[in-house]
Amino acid sequence: MGLDTGPLSTLHKKASYEVGDFDVPTGREEEWRFTPLRRLRGLHNGTADGHGKILLEVEAAPEVTVETVGRDDLRLGRAYVPADRVSAQAWTSFAHATVVTVPKEAVASAPTVLRLRGEDASSAAYGHTTVILEPFAEATVVFAHRGSATYADNVEFVVGDGARLSVISLQDWADDSVHVSHQHARLGRDARFVSHNITLGGDLVRLSPSVSYDAPGGNAELYGVYFADGGQHLEHRLLVDHAVANCRSRVDYRGALQEQDAHAVWIGDVIIRAEAEGTDTYELNRNLVLTDGTRVDSVPNLEILTGEVTGAGHASASGRLDDEHLFYLQARGITFDEARRMVVRGFLGQLIERIEVTEVREKVRDAIEAELDRGVSR
Repeated sequence: MGLDTGPLSTLHKKASYEVGDFDVPTGREEEWRFTPLRRLRGLHNGTADGHGKILLEVEAAPEVTVETVGRDDLRLGRAYVPADRVSAQAWTSFAHATVVTVPKEAVASAPTVLRLRGEDASSAAYGHTTVILEPFAEATVVFAHRGSATYADNVEFVVGDGARLSVISLQDWADDSVHVSHQHARLGRDARFVSHNITLGGDLVRLSPSVSYDAPGGNAELYGVYFADGGQHLEHRLLVDHAVANCRSRVDYRGALQEQDAHAVWIGDVIIRAEAEGTDTYELNRNLVLTDGTRVDSVPNLEILTGEVTGAGHASASGRLDDEHLFYLQARGITFDEARRMVVRGFLGQLIERIEVTEVREKVRDAIEAELDRGVSR
């Protein structure tokens, strides 16, 4: 079933639940030109062996309900329609889905944690998760990905009027893993959505967070931290679609790269449609290059179809460690390696400090230190 998303934008024109409505990517398409298709293991062209499994372990707050449901559950697919072939394949192929529900006016007393673990990357697995916050509810949901997997999934967040949802997604996969995921949030009136994507592990990880608004007053904040090592491909493709007046969005993604053939891709698409007067939006991507042989592609796109906006801007910057900064620290008795660590900690730490779950925040700090140790040892 194809859905017409309208002629307003050249971005993400097509949306459909049917795999056949999307051509097989060749790598020449704008949305696929940075992705090494041969490393997707058939997720993009239907040749993947779909007998893989992802094991799920749930630790739910007492106020939160977590269910495993079949494909016929009417709560699935209402907030998000797949926007590319892999997403449609994931929709078509999942056997069971997870539905997380926070009742009206409930305030979760602890984070709800979904731990997803792969045990074999030789076969593909597909998944679907729907998180529903009823009006004026508040919750934090953590997704922790680890193990070996070839995995494609869709995650949809329905944030009701006046609700508050914080999401932390940690991609800590083994080195042989491939993960392609779409994460879509739909915000009600005066709803607030905050997401943190932390991408550290995996051979190839491609995440596509997106946001849409149902009513005025919606506020979305999308943060991301990533660290790419030799041979890793880490790709984040964001879309914020302002189609309602008086809504706000902020995007801040930061990454570090080291070693040969480490590749980071960040695409930030923001659409402000004609009816979205009073929009306030800003997106930022910054990358810190630690060694030679890496590659960064950073493309902010801002499409404005109304002149009545509160604010709209974007910025992108990629560069090496500042020699003057390092010299300043070394002149005060700090070794080069420790000066390097201090600069990276400060660069990424501003976003890591925003992670509200202490256990996750400490885990990310430790992981960054391990990445820096790896860089020093080589």
